Amino acid sequence: MPATDFTTIAELRQSLIRKALRYAIFAADTTAAAVTAPFDTAGILQTLPTGYLPVGFTTTDGVTFSGDLSNSDVESGQSAAPTRSDVETDTQTAQWVPQETNAAAVALYENLPLTGDGALPAIGSATWTWSRPKIAPTRYRRLVFIAEDLNKDTGRPLYIVKHMPSALRSGREDEQWTRTAEISRGITYQAYIDDALGTDMLTWIDGPGWRDYATPTEPETP
Repeated sequence: MPATDFTTIAELRQSLIRKALRYAIFAADTTAAAVTAPFDTAGILQTLPTGYLPVGFTTTDGVTFSGDLSNSDVESGQSAAPTRSDVETDTQTAQWVPQETNAAAVALYENLPLTGDGALPAIGSATWTWSRPKIAPTRYRRLVFIAEDLNKDTGRPLYIVKHMPSALRSGREDEQWTRTAEISRGITYQAYIDDALGTDMLTWIDGPGWRDYATPTEPETP
């Protein structure tokens, strides 16, 4: 094998360290179309299908994507380590705390429809009112999460898009009223397999800043 050095084989690239400089969350009922192409062929971010509502501002904790992974092991008398292991469960959840009292934030927390019968009207257009049913409905949602970062060298935006085409509310935090903080409605949604798409999560990374990595930056002339 030819000789090398650590810098060459390590391929450490600061430009590939990502941050969600800006991010947004969108929610829709399952009557809305699933997201299958958030970018065009040139990597330009496209508008979401009709029916997706923005959740708005969240706390500085942002969005936490958590996974629950468990394996089923086979143990044998001749080995101290498992001799076989298979994935038993692999689930994904998203948790965030909205700060706005808007239609999406309230509907996701209170398990209300986002559109159609029972949906909240436009802000200020009529009274908002709802009541808790005797039996809570099982109400699936479509969720989209978009994070924006910048290419360090070109300054152009790149995006990470996550889509849960079938998500169900799996937890909610306390709603607290206090003079010193906003009324927030923290929630957790778990992703489930969408029959049409055959997956519980779709993820894309693209954008002009992402495409710039394919074109090496020309060195500056001394």
